[in-house]
Amino acid sequence: MKNAIFFSPNFPPNYKSFAKALKSSGARVLGLADDSYNQLSQDLKDNLTEYYKVENMHNYDELIRGIAYFIHKYGKIDILDSHSEYWLETEAQLRDDFNIPGLRGKDMKYIKAKSEMKKIYQKLGLRVAKGKVVKSFDEAKSWITEIGYPVIAKPDIGVGASATYKIHNLHELETAYETISNHSYIIEEFISGQIHSFDGIADWNSEPVFFTSHVFSTPVMDVVNKDDHIYYYSQREISPILEEAGRRCLKGFNVKNRFFHLEFFYTPKGEFVPLEVNIRPPGGLTADMFNYACEINVFQIWADLVINGVNKIEYSRKFHCSYVGRKNNKTYKNSHSEVLNKYGQFIVLNQEMPVVYRGALGDYCYITRAEKLDKIIEMAEFIQA
Repeated sequence: MKNAIFFSPNFPPNYKSFAKALKSSGARVLGLADDSYNQLSQDLKDNLTEYYKVENMHNYDELIRGIAYFIHKYGKIDILDSHSEYWLETEAQLRDDFNIPGLRGKDMKYIKAKSEMKKIYQKLGLRVAKGKVVKSFDEAKSWITEIGYPVIAKPDIGVGASATYKIHNLHELETAYETISNHSYIIEEFISGQIHSFDGIADWNSEPVFFTSHVFSTPVMDVVNKDDHIYYYSQREISPILEEAGRRCLKGFNVKNRFFHLEFFYTPKGEFVPLEVNIRPPGGLTADMFNYACEINVFQIWADLVINGVNKIEYSRKFHCSYVGRKNNKTYKNSHSEVLNKYGQFIVLNQEMPVVYRGALGDYCYITRAEKLDKIIEMAEFIQA
């Protein structure tokens, strides 16, 4: 029996499905986090063989003791994962220390630092936004002289769109530098285009077992900085150009037995320009959207892959599936009950979102699905009107 440590299993709440899937695949599922056992949902408790509580997830010595306990009791660990961007580096260090398969410390710079990602993209023959890590205001100003305004300034290593700025002139650069001067920032040329993602699960050969794509109404940077709302939807037909670029990235970044979320700008010229690579599931409820769109269980698909080596599945993209967010600071024309009355048959889930997601995804969400994209857009516009 394989041993899987589910790291931080209580968040996000929908990820408890990973524990159920691992157990169903025949694994022994071991939880490790700083929540008390009573804080775990009953569904999660039912699928854990044992749970080890630490006082602080950021205390590495405690994590070491927890894993050592599991190894002493159950034998070698085959899997350690939270599927969270936040814990990637901690998990890699633990895998190094206990010789657990998966992403290691040496892999981190290429999947965490945007400047390093560019090097891989360029080796793969993909066009990238011109960018440079700058260490001073004068260096930033000099670099912008070469590439021209507007530019995007963002942390070279960072999660999501936090502390990211679109800068149009010298005054805005000066204002931004009041905040970013003590951090490692990359400044890039601005690429005009819509964000399209290439998402799925890759096997041990870096081949997609499952893949799909999502289109975003607004860049997450703008949603966060302008406190706006967002919607995004899955595509039923994937551009062959996007698929080919995505497959190249899976090989180039050596993505194995993991979820992936690769972001691209789709430009007015029809180019797909890579933005960043994320070696984990897309955020929020997107993994659930995979399931709604294709009537599959991606949690189980991943578990069957890593536990039993199953890398062949049958699926079709039966529906477009959309996430539509609302924010409490906005006034909406159509009430919640009006939304449900008009489109209830298309809404597969609606709920409040955890506070940590508020900036990017909103306070409340509706997940809709339909065979026709026109209906998806119609519902999103009605919900956000």
